[in-house]
Amino acid sequence: MKDEKDKELLQIGEAAKKAGVSVQSVQNYIMLGLLRPAGKTPGGRRLFNRQAVDRIVLIRKMNQSGYTLRAIRELFVQRFGESK
Repeated sequence: MKDEKDKELLQIGEAAKKAGVSVQSVQNYIMLGLLRPAGKTPGGRRLFNRQAVDRIVLIRKMNQSGYTLRAIRELFVQRFGESK
């Protein structure tokens, strides 16, 4: 059974903090098609689940190890069949 934390939705600032990146980085990942919010509040604020936070961490680690964001996106497209 899934833990309640797996269902927890975080606003962009909380998700960025948990992943160890800036809000601007998360916004950039969204703009580049590397990340999609899990939902939105009634007011239109983007919400992120645990899987999104894990993905932000993965993107950050790959980027720090020398992959460009464009290359990471291409890997995601190849591996997961994702498109922008």
